Amino acid sequence: MLLSLNRRAGLVGGVEIGKQHLHVVLAGLSHAVISESRRPVQPDLPADEGAALVGATVSDLLEEVGADRSELLGVGLGLPGPIREPNGEVGDSSILPGWVGVGVAELVSAELQVPVMVDNDANLGALAEWMWGAGRGCQDMVFLKVATGIGAGLIVSGSPYRGTGGTAGEIGHTQVNAHGQLCRCGNRGCLETVAGSHALVQAFSETRERTPSLEQVIEWALSGDVGSRRVIGDAGRAIGSAMAMFCNVLNPARIVVGGELAAAGTYLIQPLREVLERNAIASAAADVEVVVGELGDRAVALGAVGLVLRSTTIELPEASRSEARLG
Repeated sequence: MLLSLNRRAGLVGGVEIGKQHLHVVLAGLSHAVISESRRPVQPDLPADEGAALVGATVSDLLEEVGADRSELLGVGLGLPGPIREPNGEVGDSSILPGWVGVGVAELVSAELQVPVMVDNDANLGALAEWMWGAGRGCQDMVFLKVATGIGAGLIVSGSPYRGTGGTAGEIGHTQVNAHGQLCRCGNRGCLETVAGSHALVQAFSETRERTPSLEQVIEWALSGDVGSRRVIGDAGRAIGSAMAMFCNVLNPARIVVGGELAAAGTYLIQPLREVLERNAIASAAADVEVVVGELGDRAVALGAVGLVLRSTTIELPEASRSEARLG
């Protein structure tokens, strides 16, 4: 006899707040997604407006599935920036300046009237791919999120690793050119300034009628455009050099590539892998597999769901903390 948890046992929410989008997922305790919403938002959305929008979107989804607010047990939330422990404040290298220094868990919890847990978006992407995606069964892995910013989420010895203050994995601020462009973190020549989405689209600002979106650059590459493939390949090579350092230090078994740029597939992965193999210790390079994530642009929101399901601080039935396959 196959059994599953009744939806009335409770719901959990997963939220991703990006530079220009909001993604909200509702899931049951059986790990099945019940409803979700993805919508564009204004760039650099202030924290108070973002919290209000999260509250309204969660309410809309609850109404859509005919659920009462009392059924919502907790919400996980991912943001693009370091999350300082133990107070959950957003660190000063976030790409959302209006959220820096804000105690996000407390702010959004006050809006939703339920417990809220907050983590870095790459950490949540790592958690989701590890629980349900390309990282299943892997004890040591790196999830690489390549989008507006570049971040890495770490699974070490079968557990998420965030570092002492929550800044582990901020690979986007690894210096690759001491005399390069000024980065938003205040340093020069960070990886993000040469391989982040802004750098990629700006490469076309003088050769095309208008600056394209990252999605357009990827579409051009997939359609055979030589310039787009070169720009994406250059980004892959820069990232591969930084990831070689990760392999030497952490010796992971798998690197799962996610974020918007992962849609470029082999045009990103192949040059990344080639440089990694050239720059890492031979044994570390031989140990690691580089793959594209399975969860696509849902990874962070699903990881936020996983954060709540794995929590010991929010009252959930014990069965909900299993590593079940996502439905």
